[in-house]
Amino acid sequence: MPLTFGEKRGFLVLGLALLGLMCLVAWLNSENRDQGEGHPSSYSVLRNGGKAAFLLLQQSGYPVERWEKSPSQLPVDAENVTLIIAGPESYPRQEEYSAIVRFLDRGGRVLVAGASPENFVPQSSAEFGDARVDGAECKPVALTQLTRGGPISQDGDLWWDYSDAAVVHFQDKDGKPVVISYAVSKGEVIWWASALPLTNAGIREHGNLSLLLNSVSSSNRILWDEYYHREHTYSAGHHENPAKLWALAQIAFFGILLVLTFSRRSGPLVPLMRESRLSPLEFVETLGNVFQRARGTQVAVEIALNRLQQMAARRLGIRGNSAPQEIVLAMSQHGLKLPADVAALVEGAGDAASDPELSEKQALHSVRALNQAMRMLDPATIEAERK
Repeated sequence: MPLTFGEKRGFLVLGLALLGLMCLVAWLNSENRDQGEGHPSSYSVLRNGGKAAFLLLQQSGYPVERWEKSPSQLPVDAENVTLIIAGPESYPRQEEYSAIVRFLDRGGRVLVAGASPENFVPQSSAEFGDARVDGAECKPVALTQLTRGGPISQDGDLWWDYSDAAVVHFQDKDGKPVVISYAVSKGEVIWWASALPLTNAGIREHGNLSLLLNSVSSSNRILWDEYYHREHTYSAGHHENPAKLWALAQIAFFGILLVLTFSRRSGPLVPLMRESRLSPLEFVETLGNVFQRARGTQVAVEIALNRLQQMAARRLGIRGNSAPQEIVLAMSQHGLKLPADVAALVEGAGDAASDPELSEKQALHSVRALNQAMRMLDPATIEAERK
């Protein structure tokens, strides 16, 4: 048995709804996979995000700001300016690496946390080793500005390739450096084995907040790098998710198909309604055109006066052909007093109705006055006046 038009449309709508639901689930799953526990971005509120630290610095009066530009645009006056590169998700190109070196040469400070430092700053080297888990306690090695807050918590599996030129501030239980600093020309490099001390989950650990504050305390400007997070797509892992693109393409295809299949031509045909030539409005317009061509403006006053005479005869008990002056007098005797200007126009309506030279403006004023008198003769108006 062939399907009817309504059944076909129902199956199509159901199919589109299922497709949309599948695309939504795939989209949400891809988003959750991509985010995981997050990265130390100042926008992220996930466990490994850095928004808490960024807002804490901002609300504490530190001159911190997000840096979403290329390192090639770092400020020329770099003295007392700190660039924080925390848990980057991609690596710099050669020209970007050179720009960071120039920034250090001009007196800038670079805090590299949770990354292989040799990819970002010169005179550095690190290697992978056994992972520190659960925020292992790391104790100060010397009394320096960075160690004033006492022991810190660190994790990760990066180990500094020890160099005599670097100052070791903290080390783990195995004696491996986890926080070091060294000079590069006029600038300074600070390296943390991981970004845990400034993450949303790690900043509350003992000593971690002090480490962050001590690392940036002497800065006139703090730049929190966002260029090497999701905003920067140089890394192959940061291209647009193919699942999202395929989902959007399928939705667009079925949308176009739906429009082409069920256009307005498929809807019900409704004949255009035509206005009847016997319409009361058309009769009024025709009659008005006749009087306008004949210049019979006094006829409109005569019609309105006749209606007022008939209504006055019913409501006031006077003759049906009473003069306008008699109508005004009878109305005043019944407590229905017209305004002076309206009463004058009503009393002169007899002369206006017999004046063939009456202008349209005068006729309009007379008709309005007669209509106002008729409204006052309305039973509802009379009852309201009596009350």
